[in-house]
Amino acid sequence: MNQSQQDPNQTTSAAPVDELISSLCATIPDYPKPGISFKDLTPVFADGAAFRVVVDALVAPFQGQFDAVAGVEARGFLLAAAAAYATGTGVVTVRKAGKLPREVVAEDYALEYGTATLELHTTDLAPGSRVLILDDVLATGGTLGAAARLFERCGITVAGVGVVLELEGLPGRTALAGQQVLSLLRV
Repeated sequence: MNQSQQDPNQTTSAAPVDELISSLCATIPDYPKPGISFKDLTPVFADGAAFRVVVDALVAPFQGQFDAVAGVEARGFLLAAAAAYATGTGVVTVRKAGKLPREVVAEDYALEYGTATLELHTTDLAPGSRVLILDDVLATGGTLGAAARLFERCGITVAGVGVVLELEGLPGRTALAGQQVLSLLRV
């Protein structure tokens, strides 16, 4: 089996993908504020072999079910670009308000203290297309829920939502009710 055909749930050292992520993910205490233990996935992305395993594991369950991969600003861009390249599909970006130059559809979502807005170009994918949405972390589900609604409003089917890390005890899955959600590691 060559490297591109390796089991997406196993690293070259035969460790399951969740253990690989756990071993490389940095935990930063009291960031961004006291009492929060921030899970930093950038060491996972910086390790070439681990990044390949993560991307392969994110797309494998959805293989053949999507025409494009969407990344949510900003770390989702890294995952989506790699996944699109690996699967020979297109990549689409879901951006913060005011970042896209052509006609957009916008969706507001709740933050801890206020709201934010995501935007999507209306013509990047044709109605009836299928998209796999990727991001790094699922917490409250506000961002990913807004991204899914954007695609649905454009007549695009959300084939699934994939994340590297899901924070248990937060309502992320509730905000994505009706979506097929894959998280590689739940903490």
